[in-house]
Amino acid sequence: MACYARRYVQLVAAIAAGGALVWLSQRVDCLVVRQVDAPGSPVRRVAVLETGDVFHIAWRHSVERETWIETFKNIHHALWLTQTRFKTFGAGVPAHAGRRTRVVDGWVVMSGIDRAVPDLTYQAAAAENYRIRIGDGPWQALSHSHAAPLLSFAIQTRRRGAVIWKELFDHD
Repeated sequence: MACYARRYVQLVAAIAAGGALVWLSQRVDCLVVRQVDAPGSPVRRVAVLETGDVFHIAWRHSVERETWIETFKNIHHALWLTQTRFKTFGAGVPAHAGRRTRVVDGWVVMSGIDRAVPDLTYQAAAAENYRIRIGDGPWQALSHSHAAPLLSFAIQTRRRGAVIWKELFDHD
């Protein structure tokens, strides 16, 4: 009887391992952030961003000294600007954008922008406190100390296991 139990456990373990390998080898859409002003354009961050998922970029405007937040969405493997929110109008800011402009808790919110952004790049100066938030996750700094890295953001397809490896062992 012990022999059957051992073989059963081995079978279950083999099935679980096979399932894990299949899951880890699946290709998923990812948000890939590269520092394009550094030699070799190193990857700074990789996060799974499936179709329909959003991320937000926030910073403190250098003139108004108020926070701005832009929201981007993965729509069919491409980045789209869907919303922007800010507290004060500055030079060059339109009175409205997208399908709806409203004031919510002191923020001017322009939503329904739905504009494809094939090349998204920010100079993430530490003085402006640039940060990123994937979905409802925590805000994470995009620059450190007095640096002002030039960062590009793109949707790429990668194997899930490679994304997990990058997050666990290879981030700045």
